[in-house]
Amino acid sequence: MNTNESNLTQGSLGDKIFRFALPLALTGILQQLFNAADVVVIGRFVGKEAMAAVGSNTPVIGLLVNLFVGISLGAIVVIARYTGEQNEEKVHDAVHTAIAIALVSGLILMAVGEALAVPFLRLLSVPASVMPLSVLYLRIYFLGLPVILLYNFESGIFRSQGNTRTPLICLVISGVINVILNLIFVVVFHHSVDGVAWATVIANCVSSGLLLTLLCHQEDWTRVRLREIRIHGTQAAEIFRIGVPAGIQGMVFAVSNVTIQSAINSLGADIMAASSAAFNIEIIAYYIINSFGQACTTFVSQNLGAGKLDRCRWATKLALLQDLAATLGIMFILLTFGKPLLGLFNEDPVVVQYGYIRLQYLVGGELLDVIMEVLSGAMRGYGRSLEPAVVTVLGVCGVRIAWVLTVFARSHDYGTLMSVYPLSWAVTAAILTVVYVHARRSGKLLNFS
Repeated sequence: MNTNESNLTQGSLGDKIFRFALPLALTGILQQLFNAADVVVIGRFVGKEAMAAVGSNTPVIGLLVNLFVGISLGAIVVIARYTGEQNEEKVHDAVHTAIAIALVSGLILMAVGEALAVPFLRLLSVPASVMPLSVLYLRIYFLGLPVILLYNFESGIFRSQGNTRTPLICLVISGVINVILNLIFVVVFHHSVDGVAWATVIANCVSSGLLLTLLCHQEDWTRVRLREIRIHGTQAAEIFRIGVPAGIQGMVFAVSNVTIQSAINSLGADIMAASSAAFNIEIIAYYIINSFGQACTTFVSQNLGAGKLDRCRWATKLALLQDLAATLGIMFILLTFGKPLLGLFNEDPVVVQYGYIRLQYLVGGELLDVIMEVLSGAMRGYGRSLEPAVVTVLGVCGVRIAWVLTVFARSHDYGTLMSVYPLSWAVTAAILTVVYVHARRSGKLLNFS
């Protein structure tokens, strides 16, 4: 077994959590920046309609992908716990099961996505002027779903061992390729959304291919042998038990975002473009917040496997404190430089104005999201995935859908719509704190199964 990143059960916690979270946050931020390159290139060289078409696909993609991204979290928890237990055989079986699940589910999801692309976009009330471009982008993107899911599961394997740098390096390589291909397809060959969609698919092939190659040459228990990739029943059951609630949470979360995106679409192309641009900025804060939540999951899971409960609790506290400090810093940066950043996507003053309104509402309430992410991450690390899923579905998704159908329906205003974000975070953070404290005091967190 390797002795560097994988051992999260000994030594100081604060620096290890930070070193784990930083590359993970950078991975998310760079991934979003590379995705934002699609929007920038389209906005600069094609037009607002094409830019709106790319942005309108975000909730649809999230709806289909989030289930299996959640399941990949289950793989992280299970592999990390087996690592803490020093059980080589179970680590081996869980790794190969995770790869098999990624490949099979990716192919299924691709087929479902291709079949339902048009109905999904119709549910979003995508305007007729944008619909053909939205369908074109979405169909090409769906072709890359198998490698997208493979990358997520492969990254999860590395992260379960405390290694967040390797996925970051592979992402940088594929991201640079993505940007170069964007410019070649759109600027040189004059393609529209199809150009950036193909660039994204090719870049994802590169990143997943690199990680698979590295896993095949690992010198520890996570080494992948292609002939041994198959689904092991026991490990798959554990992965699904933890991952499915997280995945369903992500899907329902995406449903609420679909509802909000549909409301945004009803306000016109300018607000659609503004929200698309703002999303690509505000998501930076989310990736920082989420990185500490994922760090908490991995550290708690490994230390639970090793029977070191004090380190589990201390890791949760440190992750929460570090996350709050990092979030305050990024909030200041994004709110201070929000308008110039929005201008990079589109210089239309109306787009910038509405985009900054969204930033004020969302970035201004991110501290509440910190509580949600870290406590949810801790509970998943203990193997308790159902509770945070239920709380988030009710607190975030329920509040948002109800708000759109009632308050926004009466006050058809963009600010009214955006105010649901901090409100839903506040409700969910409060409920989740009560649930976590009760579970800890009652000893339920220590019952993994």
